[in-house]
Formats: sequence, C-alpha cells, structure tokens
Amino acid sequence: MHEAGRRARAAGRVVAAAEPGQKDAALYALADGLDAAGAKLRAANARDLAAARERGLDAALLDRLELTPERIDAMAAGVRQVAALPDPAGEISDLRYRPSGIQVGRMRVPLGVIGIIYESRPNVTADASALCLKAGNAAILRGGSEAYHSNQAIAACIREALAGAGLPQEAVQVLETTDRAAVGALAALSDFVDVIVPRGGRGLIEYVSEHARVPVLKHLDGVCHVYIDEHAHPDKALAVAVNAKTQRLGTCNTMETLLVSQAIAGRVLPPLAARLREAGVELRGCERTREWVPDAAVATEADWGAEYLAAILSVRVVAGLDEAIEHIHSYGSGHTDAIVTEDLGRARRFLREVDSSSVMVNASTRFADGFEYGLGAEIGISTSKLHARGPVGLEGLTSLKYVVFGDGHTR
Repeated sequence: MHEAGRRARAAGRVVAAAEPGQKDAALYALADGLDAAGAKLRAANARDLAAARERGLDAALLDRLELTPERIDAMAAGVRQVAALPDPAGEISDLRYRPSGIQVGRMRVPLGVIGIIYESRPNVTADASALCLKAGNAAILRGGSEAYHSNQAIAACIREALAGAGLPQEAVQVLETTDRAAVGALAALSDFVDVIVPRGGRGLIEYVSEHARVPVLKHLDGVCHVYIDEHAHPDKALAVAVNAKTQRLGTCNTMETLLVSQAIAGRVLPPLAARLREAGVELRGCERTREWVPDAAVATEADWGAEYLAAILSVRVVAGLDEAIEHIHSYGSGHTDAIVTEDLGRARRFLREVDSSSVMVNASTRFADGFEYGLGAEIGISTSKLHARGPVGLEGLTSLKYVVFGDGHTR
C-alpha cells in the first residue's frame, strides 16, 4: 500500500500539470475502450455474479453488481460527459484589486491523491476514475471482492487509455488485493492520500471512518422521504412516489418513508397502495395509514429510521407540513427528501427548512445522482457540511487556493 501511495503521488503531479486536452483524450479513449470491451466486461461480470449467487448474496446486492449492456453503455456515456465538461483545474475566480494595488483571486486546484473504497457496483471504477482524472487527481481504488473480475476488466481499459494519452498508468490504480486489511491501510495512508471516499453499506463506511487518518467524504444512510402535501396534485403524487420507491430498490436515493398529509390521505393512499402492491412492495404503516390501507403491516419505531434497500416502504400520515418536516429532522439521514405540492410558498419553506444534501419539489428522489445533475458522474454522495455536499462531481474533487498578482508591490 505504501508503494501504491508513492506511485500515486508521483503520477498525481504529472496529471495535475497535464493540459486539459491530454486528460480529455484519455477519457474519450476510455469511453471507446469500454464500448469495445463490452463482451469482455460482461464475461468478467458473469464470473462475479455466479460467485455472488453461490455465496447467497441478496437480490439488491446482485442488482448493484450486474453489468448489463445498458449499464456498460451508461458507463461510457458518463465518461464522455465528464470529458465534455469544462476543466475546473486552474480556473481563477473572484479576481479583484485591493487598495494596495495587488490583485487577489482564487484558483481551483486538484486535491491530490484520492482513495476510493467501494462495494458491489463496478461502474464506480469507471465513474470515479474519470472524475478524478478530469479534475487533475490521481486515484487509488479498492473495490469489493464480489466485483473483483469486473473491476479488473475495467481497470485494463483505464490503463490502456492512460498510456495512449501519454499519461502515467499509475494515475489510476485499481488494487488487485481482496484483503480487507487493505481498506484500513489505505484509509491510514496519510503521507500519500489526501481524501478517502467510501461507497457502500453502513458497516464499510463506519469501518473506514474509524480507521481513517485523512479526511473522509461520506454518507452513512439514505433514509429518503417523499412528503405528499395537502396541496399536491394526486396524479403527480402517485407518479413521484411510485418512481421514488420502485424505479430501483437498492440505491441510496430510493424513498424509504412516505409521509402523507391527513387532508389528502383518503384521495392518494388507496390508489398509491394498490400501485405499490402491484410492484411487490410491502407497506408498513402508522395507525392512521392503516385506516386507509388496512392490509399494511404495523410500522414500528425502528421502521422510521430504516434504510431497507428492498421492496419495503414505511408510510406515515401526518397532520401537515410542520409534522412532516419534524419527522424528517428526527429520522432522516440528510441525504434526499422531496415534497409534492402545488403551493409555491410551502415548497419554498420545505426547501429552506429541510436540512438535506438534496431537497426536491415535485420530483422523484431518484434524481439525486451526479449524472442526472449534469456532473457527468459522481464519486459519491456526501452528507457532510464541509467542502462538498450532495453528489460529488468535479468541483468537489478540487480545492481553492489564493493567488496574488503584483508588479513589484511591497507592503
């Protein structure tokens, strides 16, 4: 790990000094390489899926692990979108003259070496590599053992693209070890690593946070809410709620708790429950919810803070906006929360008072994603309040330093 860190630090200096065109050439080559290697990627992924099924991994994990042709296409598209974005490194902003005559501004600069520790999703290998490279950083990636063959197949595409663009292959290192000790070692590599980004379950993130000796960008849980306000349009409410829960079950931006104003519960809960039942979703409701949905299971206190990542949804009928906001403050994880309403004033209040990294009006929580936000891809979602918050794209992988221009000025 020490040697990997040393190589990354040296390669990072080369990447930080590279011209935007050289980095973009590597990214476009990577996207083309992913397209060309589709069959190899699927074959490697099939080995991982077979091993995962033998180990008895659950359906949500298998879904995150699978590389379908559509997901490979999306990986390549994400890399191209990153390449097409403006290069943040070296950008100078807020340049102004001071009374002394000097000019003071701020320049965006790469963070340096970024360690990424993740589980299951092999697309993270391509997404994270593209973002780190575009922002002028080096990266050390440690994927989960369940995606080993998929990650190594993607890594081969990355190395080829870097070499073809004249950049050091060590700028992106996908570790070949599956030893868990490598996770703690990478998180403690303070001489060479500038920030750690863990992506995965709560256990992994808590482990990384405990062992890290460098800053960590993370979110622990995705307990996301949709609140159907009394001024909601019923059709919009059904569309948003069904999509937020069923579009994909095993993601951190999937709705886990539905809050419904009691003034509209009778109109929206019965048809919404029917739609969710058709999709195979188990409902767990409060006492008031079960008045409208008698076959819902009884929700316990533990349900309100649960991140199911499965076909389960907790439902609570609330008195109104105040109680909805209070519930989110009490049980939410600061990830993503949405309101469905036609009342602009209530929407603005929800946006202002709900303290989450993404807050939405009349839109599914599933949009909380770097690709959907126009970031090309994301390295992860941060619920921290310092440096970066929400989906972390290119700007989140840079920092700012002050630059000063003078003409022989002295103080």
